Amino acid sequence: MALAYNKENALNAICPYFTMFPLEYPNRVLKRHLKEKPVVLDPFCGRGTTLFSARKFGFSAWGIDSSPVAVAIAKAKLASCDIEAPLELAAELIADVEPADLPDTPFFRSAYHRSTLRDICALREGLLGLENETDASSILRAAALGCLHGPLPKHVENAGYFSNQMPRTYASKPDYAVRFWKERDLKAPKIDVLRVLRRKIERLAGLDQASPCPITHVLHGDAQSEELFQSISKAPSVVITSPPYYGMRTYVQDQWLRNWFLGGPDSIDYSAGPQLDHGGQQAFAVSLGKVWRNIANTASPSESLHMYIRFGIIPSALVDAKKLFRDSLEESGINWRLVSTRSANSADVGKRQADQMKAESAAAVEFDFHVERV
Repeated sequence: MALAYNKENALNAICPYFTMFPLEYPNRVLKRHLKEKPVVLDPFCGRGTTLFSARKFGFSAWGIDSSPVAVAIAKAKLASCDIEAPLELAAELIADVEPADLPDTPFFRSAYHRSTLRDICALREGLLGLENETDASSILRAAALGCLHGPLPKHVENAGYFSNQMPRTYASKPDYAVRFWKERDLKAPKIDVLRVLRRKIERLAGLDQASPCPITHVLHGDAQSEELFQSISKAPSVVITSPPYYGMRTYVQDQWLRNWFLGGPDSIDYSAGPQLDHGGQQAFAVSLGKVWRNIANTASPSESLHMYIRFGIIPSALVDAKKLFRDSLEESGINWRLVSTRSANSADVGKRQADQMKAESAAAVEFDFHVERV
């Protein structure tokens, strides 16, 4: 079972993200490598749980993700600043930025009170207009993403989110959301955006403690790209990751509202495809194999390289997860030794938090693999 939430891990919970794996998983792995002081890499870093774990142990870490939402959240896991700095930046942007674009669709009219939307848009445009990204802006951006949508409070003064009733981890589709709110006569409350942000950011214990590496260690791009790995200046020795579920193609669409806050369109882009090739098991294995090859080529040839991979498939895929993973190792062209395989269903570090995911996205099977380069 996953450990209960505690204040020390509040930074890791700055923004819910439905494909996150439990913090206990990378914690357990890194405890095995304490004496080595490894350089940690997560090529599918998502919201940065591996990076946060590495930070807690004082290890240098790198993350890669193709989603701008994931990258924005993961950067916060490596940021260090005074708690007041992102709050002062938020107050400045809301006061000084007169947003040029307030979406006026049925969704946005029902999702947010007009004054709340105005402040959200001021934050959005202000952050997009910053010339240089700082640790404070990274924290503010991730906190705003985490507050952008979620459950309605019983009392407005206790609000933890800006929106009308919505899930925390993914954004509802606009037409469905509007129908849902109308059928239940749910109105978006007038939210004090700065108050909600303060409530979240003040809980981030350890934010003012120095991080072992900068926010620039989170790279936005496709882990299949050899060129992207050239930006990694320290050879990784321990990889902890969880690739996208085979058959799961809606990561981009499920995060459409957060993507809008980061400068994307105010509607869903159904043309955006997944990072890996889901056009069949062989195609998926080939694309994943490219990632494993890039990692091996970036690591030092004279030092050990361990990969710990939580690998899952969605129920409708009807695929042998073990075989698909082994195929991806073969496609990499690298000589790997499979050290261990265990079911994540019974692992003492728990499954990915599938209860936060939509039913059709939850994994039927997850395995924890440990492989070592020979």
